[in-house]
Amino acid sequence: MLKTRLIEQIYNMPDSLQSLAEDFVNDLLDKLSPEQSDVLLQNQQAASIVQVFCCSEFVRNSCLLNPDLLVDLFQSGDLFSSQRRQQYAEALDEMSIDSEAALMSGLRRFRRREMVRIAWRDLAGWSELDETLRDLTALAECCIQKALDYFYQQACDRRGTPVSKTGRPLNIVVLGMGKLGAYELNYSSDIDLIFAFEEEGVLPDRKQTTYGEFFTRICRSLVKALDELTVDGFVFRTDTRLRPFGDSGPLIMTFDGMENYYLTQAREWERYAMIKARQVAGDFVSGQKLMAMLKPFVYRRYLDYGAFEELRNLKAQINRELMRKDKAENIKLGPGGIREIEFIGQAFQLIRGGQEPLLQQREIQKILPLLAELNLMGRQETDTLLEAYRFLRRVENHIQEYQDKQTHDLPADPLVQKILAFSLGYKDWEAFKQALDSVRLSVHRIFEDVFSLSDNENDSSQCQNICSQDLGDEDRLKLLAQLGFEAPETVLNALTGFMQSSSVKRLSAKSLDVVEKLLPKVVEAVAGVDNPDETLTRLLKLFEVIAGRNVYFSLLAENPEALSQLVRLSSASQWICDYLAQYPVLLDELLDPRSLYEPLSKKDLAQQLAEQLSRFDELDEEQLMIQLREFKHLNVLRVAAADIMNVIPVMVVSDYLTWIAEVILTAVVDKAWLLMVNKHGLPSCAEKNGDGFAVVGMGKLGGIELGYGSDLDMVFLYDCADVVAMTRGGKPVSNMQFYMRLGQKIRHILDTRMLSGVLYEVDLRLRPNGDSGLLVSHIQHYETYLQEDAWTWEHQALIRGRFVCGDPVLGEQFSQIRETVLALPRDIDALKQDVREMREKMHANLAPKDSEVFHLKHSKGGILDIEFIVQFGVLANACGNRALLSWTDNIRLLDGLAECGFLQTEEAELLKQAYCQYRDYGHRLVLQGRSLQISNDEFIELRGQVIRLWLKIME
Repeated sequence: MLKTRLIEQIYNMPDSLQSLAEDFVNDLLDKLSPEQSDVLLQNQQAASIVQVFCCSEFVRNSCLLNPDLLVDLFQSGDLFSSQRRQQYAEALDEMSIDSEAALMSGLRRFRRREMVRIAWRDLAGWSELDETLRDLTALAECCIQKALDYFYQQACDRRGTPVSKTGRPLNIVVLGMGKLGAYELNYSSDIDLIFAFEEEGVLPDRKQTTYGEFFTRICRSLVKALDELTVDGFVFRTDTRLRPFGDSGPLIMTFDGMENYYLTQAREWERYAMIKARQVAGDFVSGQKLMAMLKPFVYRRYLDYGAFEELRNLKAQINRELMRKDKAENIKLGPGGIREIEFIGQAFQLIRGGQEPLLQQREIQKILPLLAELNLMGRQETDTLLEAYRFLRRVENHIQEYQDKQTHDLPADPLVQKILAFSLGYKDWEAFKQALDSVRLSVHRIFEDVFSLSDNENDSSQCQNICSQDLGDEDRLKLLAQLGFEAPETVLNALTGFMQSSSVKRLSAKSLDVVEKLLPKVVEAVAGVDNPDETLTRLLKLFEVIAGRNVYFSLLAENPEALSQLVRLSSASQWICDYLAQYPVLLDELLDPRSLYEPLSKKDLAQQLAEQLSRFDELDEEQLMIQLREFKHLNVLRVAAADIMNVIPVMVVSDYLTWIAEVILTAVVDKAWLLMVNKHGLPSCAEKNGDGFAVVGMGKLGGIELGYGSDLDMVFLYDCADVVAMTRGGKPVSNMQFYMRLGQKIRHILDTRMLSGVLYEVDLRLRPNGDSGLLVSHIQHYETYLQEDAWTWEHQALIRGRFVCGDPVLGEQFSQIRETVLALPRDIDALKQDVREMREKMHANLAPKDSEVFHLKHSKGGILDIEFIVQFGVLANACGNRALLSWTDNIRLLDGLAECGFLQTEEAELLKQAYCQYRDYGHRLVLQGRSLQISNDEFIELRGQVIRLWLKIME
């Protein structure tokens, strides 16, 4: 008998709950007919009745009032299905709805049945948390859609159908906010909705009803159908106060109205709320446009440290609530509660989501692991938060499943406490409470740690009044002198000029407040460097440039470590300040000195770029260009920072800068090829991507000697047997045209000026016939040109030619051609005269005329003299010493020239020493923002030795 089976289960209950459970069993048996008892008796899962009835008053009362509901859940099998939510819409469609009253009654009965089912599966231990949250979310979505469909059809039948300017029928867009939007609805949650429609218009009815009036009536009916309490209960408590202007605003707005509101009047907390916004019902064609419109409002293109001020205010509000006694036992709003976990995730989303698309998701359970993967938090911390979130959400649901009440407070009734502890698998209330307190303590500790960076105000600083009107100029001058500034008046004028600059005057009051908090910290930090006056002047110029994007002031004000790094680098380098002014997004890198001073190897660079580009559509050319520029700027900054702080030597600086360029070029060629193939198809001579095209690096790129700001000297080559054959695609072109357009596309990606600047200036004048020649040269034509028509200076340039990327087979062909051409037998006297004349021509045109100035590159005894000696030596000796052609960089070429006897060992060492010292000094000048022209008193002895060696060899 059913009673016997159920009584057996009672003895598995805690002693304190057994008599209660027995009463519930007897109440149920009194309500069931013999036929209904037989249905339950035949099901092995009927034993779960005892546990579920004990743990949920809502389920128990629903089944006692309507035993048919209980029997139907067992008999239909819905109670045992984890995929029931997929049948919600079909089940609702089967309802017979002929009036608004029938709709409201039907939705409420359906809601009660499914809520009983969901709670049952959860309390019986048959469902995981994710199933419960998804079931609840899907239930809300389907009920909203069912009600909307009814009211929309009724309205259209009565007044006509609204249509867009293109003639497409229009419906409203229903946005689900909060947990509904994030697929995380809790058991007795209300639903936050925002309504919108695409465009205004007028219906052809007798009253000429506007679309706004038409849709407003639908929204009011929809909210009433869901929210109103009737004899059958309610469907979902519905809250529309998150809409623009809140309660005082219209219930529904056009897309244009919403866009104007969010661009001009929305507050920061509304961005926070919009993170979880998702369309849950209505016109999904229009909805895609609305979500695309809202995305830039939520996720800024740059790292949004300006959000910290609002986050600090929200955090302060949270802390004030935590202090309230009535919140102490609230598992959502209390210390270490659900809201703190969500706040951590959404804070990172607000700040970094614009630049990190992976963070543009709604579910906190997806966001938390990403914070560890992106190195924004430690793995142990995010694991702790994720485990705590799942624990707390399960507790929340069990609290609400007891009476279907929207509460997050732990029960005060000792009996209900025992029931809650039992439902969660704990032996008693004390054991559960101990576990809960431990979880909440861990969460709250992490919460405080994460937001501690926003609480670093140093009110005791002696510099805090440096911008205040309360402090007179005389007192400011004394303060600046005490801090160690050499020219206090000049510094004070610079500070005053900055505060009175047009850039600062345009700031909002909120942004100006951030600047006034930041400047005292800057002055105090600058006072600790060796050149405080110069450093502060540099920083103020940087701040004036970036004032239009005042989010960076917030970054520095909120992060003492970032400010410290900026001051150190600015003290050491004018170039750094100029670079950051040009690309202020790089200021974010100052947050992590570990990565800032550790440039990546070529392998790691390639991996990082591949990962970065994989997040975007590979055929989105604009996004490709943006991402490549960000990648370059970031990694050049790392090299410069490591260089400035003497972490890496000058020769390695050039290696790193060259690796960055090579990795970028490889990506550019690959992506440009894909873009071309997508448009024109593969060339008929190519079997796979990249066949028949190669990039040859010349000059500093070929010699692995790139410096800061170096352009890229390149030659584009292709190889195709039938140049007039057509490509295999939708818009075919000749093979030759394909490779020419490929070269144009590569150049366009590299040197198009965007907001983030050019990627690299490109110099293709070393191709056959220079600027008048074809942009991309056929390999056979290139070989013929080099052997028959090239000038001596073009052979000199070829010495530094190196295959960089593209088709390796073609790259090998180039290498063989290079070796053949450079190893040609030569008339040494004629060669010497050609080289000498070219050097004299360059000196006459490029060297400074002022005898008091020495140019590291162009003056006699400088870098070009050394390079020309090397080039002459290689061309004169390569015929009998092909080992000279193994390298393209000057240092190893000098070693080779010593080994073959062209130079004596000490002569080669002298030239290497001079070359390295010149380049090292040149790097330093660039980083200080200075030109390569220095006093004629510098390097007197060294350049004299270079000149003497030049005369010995070349004259």
